[in-house]
Amino acid sequence: MQISVTGKQLDMGAALREHIVDALNDIVEKYFDKAIDASVVMSHEKHRFRADLAVHVGRGIMVRARDEADDAYAAFDLAAVHLGKRLRRHKRRLRHHHAREASGPAEVAMSYVLAAPGPETGTASEDETTTADHPVVIAEDDARIEQLTVSEAVMRMDLADLPALMFRNAAHDRLNVIYRRPDGNIGWIDPHRT
Repeated sequence: MQISVTGKQLDMGAALREHIVDALNDIVEKYFDKAIDASVVMSHEKHRFRADLAVHVGRGIMVRARDEADDAYAAFDLAAVHLGKRLRRHKRRLRHHHAREASGPAEVAMSYVLAAPGPETGTASEDETTTADHPVVIAEDDARIEQLTVSEAVMRMDLADLPALMFRNAAHDRLNVIYRRPDGNIGWIDPHRT
């Protein structure tokens, strides 16, 4: 597995880098022997260290974890424990998914990140030429829309630590959306039901 370790506003020493690589290899190989790649971003914000982990364990399956602490080693270790729990909890379902594989190729759609409205005007900041009808596009990327069951979609959303996920429902082949509600429960939008 290829592991990328980077630091933001943080000097990544050789000892910390080696600790991260060794621990991440141990955790991931315990559950998946053929993980594709992983990335770790360590950052220092104010008086806290933050670790963001992302592991690509299979085709279209990304597992993410993050945590903060007063020490860089502790921040990584806490995030690594969280990652290990997610991998252990979903290992059986992920293996079942790999054995079954989706019935067809995933659809590709465009995913956009739009500028948030400014606090005073309700639109983007003054130096950006935009109106409420035309927000500023910060980033765009391809997004895969997989054919999944509802439980697989919930698992994917949980593993990737996403607020929402669009998928093609395997039961009736129509687009559905699941999302995490403010109360912590999962919401499910199924336009098929009329």
